[in-house]
Amino acid sequence: MPNTTTLTSLMGNSQKLDGGAMFGNAPKALWQRWTETDELNRIDLACRCLLVQTATENILFETGVGAFFHPDMKSRFGVVESNHVLLEQLEKLGLEPSDINKVVLSHLHFDHAGGLLTEWSENQPPELLFENATFIVGKDAWERAINPHFRDRASFIPDIQRLLESSGRLELVGPEDGPRILGANFRFHISHGHTPGMLVTEIPTTQGPVLYAADLIPGAPWVHLPLTMGYDRFPELLIEEKQVLLTDLLNRKGKIFFTHDPKTAMGDLTQDERGKFSVSNLQTDLTAYQS
Repeated sequence: MPNTTTLTSLMGNSQKLDGGAMFGNAPKALWQRWTETDELNRIDLACRCLLVQTATENILFETGVGAFFHPDMKSRFGVVESNHVLLEQLEKLGLEPSDINKVVLSHLHFDHAGGLLTEWSENQPPELLFENATFIVGKDAWERAINPHFRDRASFIPDIQRLLESSGRLELVGPEDGPRILGANFRFHISHGHTPGMLVTEIPTTQGPVLYAADLIPGAPWVHLPLTMGYDRFPELLIEEKQVLLTDLLNRKGKIFFTHDPKTAMGDLTQDERGKFSVSNLQTDLTAYQS
């Protein structure tokens, strides 16, 4: 365990999803500037996780999509790898799932929480990993997961909620609980635009706060305020949430950590003379980034 707090980006498997769905209200003539498509109009997406190591704890922010899907479903949802990439990356750092003390889940869509489960195996039910961890979920996000709307029901995997609840290690939190749960100067922001109750975490560093933006801002292009995903439940609300949060973050010289950007893990938030937000000093990954 490091003497100083460090941040390390980890991959939690990857996906290919329809570009039009990911860029929602933007026409392909615009979004094709930022990414390429395959023959099915799908774009590459990361399912990136963040490991925050303090002097006493290993805190994992999300677990990616994982490898729990039956092969038929894996193909349907564009999951690329069959092996559990996150576990392999943790092993390279000398860590086992049992070494993780806390897992922070922004929400329980399967591409953010599927890595909680063991790899798919014929005739074997999924099991919950990270046997010593406390699982941290926003109160409203939990309610959404156990009572989903018809529109997003397919994004939730009932096994995840069932196993979390039966673990006895599930902690439901509100926006005021960041310092109590994670330590001084950590902040939870609650966002409802993508899915009700999504937990967006602000991580303190000596170089300014790092925002684990989850699906509020899935990648660098989505820093642009009008840009939303087709998967967002309330796009106009999401734009308003982005504007408030990014304006405050910019004033504090903050950085953004991206879960789904295939090329960029983190960047510095900037704004031009027209008021348009963007990111600079792009980093493809973080290796024991000292905070």
